[in-house]
Parts: sequence; C-alpha cells; structure tokens
Amino acid sequence: MLNNKIRVLVVDDSAVVRQTLTAILLSDPDIEVMGTAADPFYAVQKIKEEVPDVITLDVEMPRMDGLTFLKKIMGQHPIPVVIISSLTDHGTETAIKAMEYGAVEIITKPQMNTKKFIEESKIRICDIIKAASKAKIKHKTFVNPMIVPPKLSADAVLAPVTKFSMIKTTEIVIAIGASTGGTEALRVLLEALPVDVAGIVIVQHMPENFTKSFANRLNDLCKISVKEAEDGDSVLRGRALIAPGNKHMLLQRSGARYYVEVKDGPLVNRHRPAVDVLFRSTARYAGSNALGVIMTGMGDDGAKGLLEMKQSGAYTIAQDEHSCVVFGMPKEAIKLGAADVVLPLDEIPNQIIRRSNV
Repeated sequence: MLNNKIRVLVVDDSAVVRQTLTAILLSDPDIEVMGTAADPFYAVQKIKEEVPDVITLDVEMPRMDGLTFLKKIMGQHPIPVVIISSLTDHGTETAIKAMEYGAVEIITKPQMNTKKFIEESKIRICDIIKAASKAKIKHKTFVNPMIVPPKLSADAVLAPVTKFSMIKTTEIVIAIGASTGGTEALRVLLEALPVDVAGIVIVQHMPENFTKSFANRLNDLCKISVKEAEDGDSVLRGRALIAPGNKHMLLQRSGARYYVEVKDGPLVNRHRPAVDVLFRSTARYAGSNALGVIMTGMGDDGAKGLLEMKQSGAYTIAQDEHSCVVFGMPKEAIKLGAADVVLPLDEIPNQIIRRSNV
C-alpha cells in the first residue's frame, strides 16, 4: 500500500527538543518522522538515504548553523523547510532572515515546562508541517484531514456584527491577514505602498517575539513606518501595525480616531492572533471605511471575517492561487463570496492605492 504520510526530518542539537517534536508530529496520523539529526552534517547523511517531504530546522547549532544549511538546501535540492527557533533576540533575527532565504514558515520551540503551550502548539505545529508539504517548491501531498477538536470562531473574542451603520468618513483603514508565505508576501506588498497610504492593521500568523523583529525589518525596507502594535496605538496614514504574536488585535474607534486594542483571549481558528478577530472588529468599527485583504496561508482563518467586512460595505481583495505559497485562506474566502476581486500579489498594491484614494 502506498504510504501517503508526510515524511519529516527533525534537525535540532537538543535531544529534548528532538524527542518532543517527534512525539508531537507522530500524534498526527498523516505525518511520520523519517529521522532526526543533531546537526546539519548528520542531516545530510539522512537526506542521502531518503529525501524528506519537510525539514524542521533549528537556527543555532554547532558545526554548521541552520542559516548556512538552509542556503545549501535551497541552492542544491529545494525541500520545504520550517524554521524552529528559540526566543532569543539573535535567534529571532536569524529566523526572520531565514524566511528571506526560502524557509516556508517559523514556529516556536516547544516550551518544555508549559503544558498548555505544548497542547496548543501540537495542532498548530502539525498544521504548519502540512502547509509546508503543500508549498509550491515541493510536489503536493494529498492527505486525509486530521481529526481535531472543534475550532473556536471569532465569537470567542468578539460578538458577531448584527448591524452595519457606520458613517462614511474620509479616512480608510486597510486590514490585512496572512499566514504561510505571508512574511515575504507582506514585504512585497508593503514595499510598494507610498508614504501617505491609509493606515494599515495586519495579522500575520507568527509566534510571540518574532513579530517585533519582523516589523523592524519591514520598517527598514519600506517607505511607510511599520511597528509591532501596542495596545492603544493609533491607526495613522503611512503606518502599518502588526499584531504581536500570541495576542489578538482588534480595531477600535473613538470619534474620528481609529486605534487598536491588543488583548489576550482563546485561540480562534487555532490561532492567536487570528485574522477573523481583526476582520470582524474592522467590519464593526470601520464598515465601509475599510479595505480588506486576505493573503497566502493554510486553513480558513480570515475567510468569514472578510465576508463580514464585505457585508459591512468594505472593499475586499483576495490573493490569487498562482502567487500564493499556500492557497488556503484566500481560497476559502473566495468560496464564501467574500472577495470583491482576486488579484496576483504584484497587482494588490496598486489596487489598494486606487481604492483608498491615495
């Protein structure tokens, strides 16, 4: 019988992390761990014996660091790579850099003494591995959907919007949601926007502490300013606010002023921050004064929220399949009829500029 399981090679110098990741991955019937390696040199030997579908890779290891190994993989035999990093500042910067070199996604190393974190991360880690296996740099693998506990919707954080009566204003708010492949897609999008573009709020599925480094890197590259959102930050022209990892971000309004609320809360669609939470709050407090964009990513987070934005009068955009690393979130939004238009990544900036009257 053909084995359709996703074969994963775990590369990490910590025996404890290797064991923990192996246990997490083996809990999913659609994933198998074909091997583990303490450093890239051992990993090369494993790959010579059998090519994995996905590699999980630490960034700080003896003999050869993960970034150097990643370059070699992408230059010689591209394989989907998921970066596993600790939360040190140096490790975070390296992981962000790894995304530029072709890594599919970043996840946080399991916190060994935090049972809740392990349980929450278990499904998320497996989902990311599945997303990586379907990334366009590798042949897609069809697997049976994993049986998981019921997902919480945005209702767990913010009540559904039942009435849309937002008065039209001259200020537009741009709400963007992304996941797998989103770090590079957001760079392309934000770099193309002018300094006076309407205020932007973003949820990119990333672990805690990574979002600050990600925002700082984008701030260095873009004409607009980019920062990790803090509770109470104003949404201003020429600025993008990125939801901090492990926190939900909601749009709020006081008179003519838009600002963000950063708060704790349950996982929504197995994510925190969740795109649906941001989009629902944008539908409620901005209505037709908003523009919504859903981009590359695994799963369906943001699809229902984008529909709520459209129903509130917002103009909505979905990234097209060809330019997505994983055509999951946009696909689900399109299926719901939530997108006014479906565009390739390189056309989204101009559409944003036109529709926000910059």
